[in-house]
Amino acid sequence: MYRLSGRIQQYAWGGNNFIPDLFHLEVDRSIPSAEYWLGVHPGGDTLVELPTGQSIRLSELIDGSKEKYLGKETAVQFGQLPFLLKVLDVRDMLSIQVHPNKKDAEVGFEEENNKGIPLNAPNRNYKDKNHKPEIMIALSEFWLLHGFAENIAERLEQYSFLHEFRSFYERGGIKELYKTLMELSEEETHRILKPLSDTLLPLYHEGKLEKSSPDFWAARAFDNLCKDNKFDKGIFSIYLFNILQLLPGEGIFQGAGMPHAYLEGQNIELMSNSDNVLRAGLTPKYIDIPELLKNTLFNPTTPNIIRVKQEETIQQYDCPVPDFKITAYNLKHTGRQTLVLEKPAILLFIRGNANLHVEDRTIAATSAVAYFCKPYEKVDISAISDLYFVVASTP
Repeated sequence: MYRLSGRIQQYAWGGNNFIPDLFHLEVDRSIPSAEYWLGVHPGGDTLVELPTGQSIRLSELIDGSKEKYLGKETAVQFGQLPFLLKVLDVRDMLSIQVHPNKKDAEVGFEEENNKGIPLNAPNRNYKDKNHKPEIMIALSEFWLLHGFAENIAERLEQYSFLHEFRSFYERGGIKELYKTLMELSEEETHRILKPLSDTLLPLYHEGKLEKSSPDFWAARAFDNLCKDNKFDKGIFSIYLFNILQLLPGEGIFQGAGMPHAYLEGQNIELMSNSDNVLRAGLTPKYIDIPELLKNTLFNPTTPNIIRVKQEETIQQYDCPVPDFKITAYNLKHTGRQTLVLEKPAILLFIRGNANLHVEDRTIAATSAVAYFCKPYEKVDISAISDLYFVVASTP
């Protein structure tokens, strides 16, 4: 069992205090701390503290003996730790995005390689050959967009600026409607969204819009992302997607093709190792509409929010992929839990203090702190205070 030191990712949409406070980090708080990464992703390989006091990258530790640290099955199937565990602090909205499935990622990666597009080019869609399914668990009240709503026809009637697009929906369903909106010219986008902006922004600044309404998030996008009268077509998505509010402990899985965007809050996220993101708006980054449309699921979505009972000691979250699984544990003061981890795992302690008994060692875990466990490692956990932690592993 090894203590881990994760990597902070300083994206502009992140908050300044939540992650440094949670992990007791001395950092420049004038710079956003958006994400804290735990894993072997090339963009932020975690450091492992060795018994000698030295530190090496987690990928280096695993490469030294893959069967020991991954187990034979995981080593053969993936060759490395196949998941990335994160803590996110979302202050401002993230881009609306879709992730490809594994087959399409492999094809897209090879096609862009054949075109000679550098991996770090801003117009590169596929940075690797992997899919990027993900699951999140809310640490606070958390808001997100998730899939197309089931009442699209009603929304086209409810919002007058969408009336002119009803015929596209009637003719070709969600796909034809969304394609039309995403292919609008800058001039047409301005014509449609400028009056909406003029109406909503005063209401937003006066605190008269509710977060459950798309008007609230559209107004926030107008306020934060639409400068110099340049309007982001991602605002259309806000009116067509489900707007979800997750409470602490609730989770949701987002697989290939599911359009989504994080809006506000803090969460734990577990995902496959990949950087393949196809964007639909709310971002200055590269947007490839044909590739986006090719990889998007245009089905009405009934959100499958994973609701757990806070008083339950073990909380399971369904992850229908072979790359990862995650379980949360709530232990009361003096509570005990024994884990025998058959696969490689990362333990992330979010709240409370505990003593961890591993072989002949006792480790004092003061949240927030993370550890890497090799397969078949037995960990006896004794809660010194009320304790909340998650275990990320492979199925």
